[in-house]
Amino acid sequence: MEMYNLESPAYCEAMGLSKVWEAYAKECSREDIMQVGFNANSGYVYIALDNGVTIGSCMGQSVEYIVSGEREEMFFDSYYEAINYEETEEE
Repeated sequence: MEMYNLESPAYCEAMGLSKVWEAYAKECSREDIMQVGFNANSGYVYIALDNGVTIGSCMGQSVEYIVSGEREEMFFDSYYEAINYEETEEE
């Protein structure tokens, strides 16, 4: 597991980290973690899982589950929705 940009988190980042760790523990604690970090551009702290789902919190707000597709990021309210999402291609 790699830590990224979390040397000295501010209050909001620390609160967000506590929320993403709690969500990880409750929803998917057996999944392998690729990276834990803070994105200064978006304001999200996150846990990126090897299965393609990212658990994120922006500025200490509620947790979102993010799946990155080829064209865009999809945001979900639950881990179940995120893990079961399949990107559909327009023909």
